[in-house]
Parts: sequence; C-alpha cells; structure tokens
Amino acid sequence: MSLLVSVLITLATFSFMEFWAWFMHKYVQHGPLWVLHRSHHVRPSPRPFERNDWFFAIYGALSAGLFITGANGQRWWFWVGVGIALYGTVYFFVHDGLIHGRLPFWKKTDNVYLRALNMAHKMHHKTQGRDHSEEFGLLWVSPKYLRLARQQAGKKAR
Repeated sequence: MSLLVSVLITLATFSFMEFWAWFMHKYVQHGPLWVLHRSHHVRPSPRPFERNDWFFAIYGALSAGLFITGANGQRWWFWVGVGIALYGTVYFFVHDGLIHGRLPFWKKTDNVYLRALNMAHKMHHKTQGRDHSEEFGLLWVSPKYLRLARQQAGKKAR
C-alpha cells in the first residue's frame, strides 16, 4: 500500500472519528449507555478512573484489533486503526488532560481555540443529567465560543 493512500486513510478516519464521537456521545452515551457515561458528569469524581473510561478501552481494543490483523500496514484497516488511535490520543490530551485537568502538567492555556473548546465543554457539563446538554463534539467548537474566547483574549491583551 502506498504511503499516500495510508496517510489519506488515516486522516479520513481521524476526521470521521470527530463525527462518530459526536454521534455516540449525543445518542448513545447520553442515551442507552448513560449508565457508563453518567460517572463523567458527576463532579468531582471520587476515583482516578470512571465508568466512562470504558469507552477508551472499547476504542483502544478496536484499534488494537485493526493493528494486529492489518499485517503491519499491508491492509487498509491497519491505517483505520492508526486513525482511531491518533484520535484517541488527541482526545485524551485535550479532553482528559486540558479540559478536565486529569493531567497535572496541563492546567491552563492562552490559545483561543483551546479556550473555546473548554468553554463549550463547560456548557456541556452545565447540566449533570442525561438530558438538555449541548456541545457533544471534541475538536469542533461552535463559532459562538470562538467569538467569546477571542473577546476574552482581546480584553486580556489590553
């Protein structure tokens, strides 16, 4: 398989995972699998691991299975596994590390985009229940939060 095709499959999978994560979060995690996701909406969490972390394990196992059966990059699904793993890595550092502070070395940022993501996620957690949440994605953020983050950055610069 050519390098270009491998990169394109990886990037397409990574991009698709944002839509998939939004869909799963809104309709499955805030639906039939609320029993697992609820632990993420209860703050502060009394344990270092939440029931919600099972979603990482599920996607990690899926990605690992694609790696193992993908013949070291010779089959297209190996690169799907790479895209899922890359998305999971970004998800972990941005969502768990920055937004929820589960990584002690990354507490604050002045980056407008990351601040907007943080604001949107705070709005998602405004309600602790399963219903009436908004902002279900990870990397896509509503323009209104980008505007707010830019306004805050402008005020801070003065």
